[in-house]
Amino acid sequence: MFGTESIDNLRFAVMANTVDGGLEKQLEGFLHQYPDTRLIIIDTLQKVRESSNECSYGNDYQVIARLKQFADSRGICMLIVHHTRKQKADDSFDMISGTNGLLGAADGAFLLKKEKRTENSATLEISGRDQQDQKLHLVRNPEKLSWELERIETELWKEPPEPILEAVAEFVTADNPDWVGTATELTEKIGTDIPVNAITKKLNVNASRLLNEYGIVYKISRTHDGRRIELHFQSAVRDSS
Repeated sequence: MFGTESIDNLRFAVMANTVDGGLEKQLEGFLHQYPDTRLIIIDTLQKVRESSNECSYGNDYQVIARLKQFADSRGICMLIVHHTRKQKADDSFDMISGTNGLLGAADGAFLLKKEKRTENSATLEISGRDQQDQKLHLVRNPEKLSWELERIETELWKEPPEPILEAVAEFVTADNPDWVGTATELTEKIGTDIPVNAITKKLNVNASRLLNEYGIVYKISRTHDGRRIELHFQSAVRDSS
């Protein structure tokens, strides 16, 4: 493959078992040999599924659900390449060959589409459970043999600022990385009139956002004196935009 000469952790298998014929055991053996693996690409789905004349929602859902369960249980990402039909549809994702069970069982899907086979431009449509639907316009770089982003048709929605998270980020920093106390003490530290139980609920709901945007890990535990809140600065990942 072009551009992979200097990559020492990219590996290929030219043969694979089917999902019902030992694929999971084969992948398990690979992960045991290479425990740092984070991404597995299956190209293509039809190569690892059982030969059958039956095409039903249940069958399509089951094969993807099994692969997803394997990936989730081992904390890896699994990208499964599949084909589209030639028939056009109002919803681009209806062009995926098979039933809606394929997309229903997966966390998300990427649909790369060109109007003509010889074109060097394409659109990449993205849909999934935990991400906003997007449409990207791409141009193929013939020298690097890669797709490059030209423009984004759909801008990502950004959550409005959350004052409590902003306030926490003011005193939990790289210079002061740890804070432990009660919800009442945190309320006093922030200087807010929000009820004590409300501030705990807000932190529970926004724990992932606090980590992703500010690099602060939030934990809450129960002790004999009541609930204790822990805030730990992990890394400077705050989006300056």
